[in-house]
Amino acid sequence: MYSIAIDGPAGAGKSTIAKTIAKKLEFIYVDTGAMYRAMALYFIRSQIDYTDEAAIDAACKDIRVSITYENGMQQVILNGENVTGQIRTEKVGNMASKTSAYPSVRAALLDLQRNLAKTADILMDGRDIGTNVLPDADLKIYLTASVEVRAKRRYDELIEKGQEADLAVIEEDIKKRDHQDMTRDIAPLRQAEDAVLVDSSGMTIEEVADTVIREFEKVK
Repeated sequence: MYSIAIDGPAGAGKSTIAKTIAKKLEFIYVDTGAMYRAMALYFIRSQIDYTDEAAIDAACKDIRVSITYENGMQQVILNGENVTGQIRTEKVGNMASKTSAYPSVRAALLDLQRNLAKTADILMDGRDIGTNVLPDADLKIYLTASVEVRAKRRYDELIEKGQEADLAVIEEDIKKRDHQDMTRDIAPLRQAEDAVLVDSSGMTIEEVADTVIREFEKVK
């Protein structure tokens, strides 16, 4: 079984790149961020404040997140409900960024993520895959891009969906999320010592995917 870990900050294009690579290599793609977003959705629905660690700890006992695949596409199941289409809002993303710092939230998903890696060739992306979830991954990639590029990508994505967007607000939000992810006490976002740094700022999706595949060919 082979495993590829892709880490990096919000908006670096991890999910898009990971899906492209997984398809080319015929690996199973595991979007760990979607798992944290599913838990965040539960907290929001339960009207739990992200600062209330005791309430979040208690709620974790009632949350079951699982991953299934339909026609090759990952589906995220929260307590029996398919929430794949409900977890991609800014509100859920911000809640996920804040609550993923809690040990109880990370512990709830860690075993599931590691067990997935034992069952098939997988490509997993997130914030701490190479440093914490899959420290023995065959290939570790740290994918990044400038704040300006990441904000513009997110802006274009929202506009394309017909949603209102403010580029300056998005840029500021990304800076805040970077700070949250990099300074949290539990499994902070950082580049693993043995990870390959890939800056996608001036690259197309295909160029990034090909770069990662070339790196994988070296370790096969």
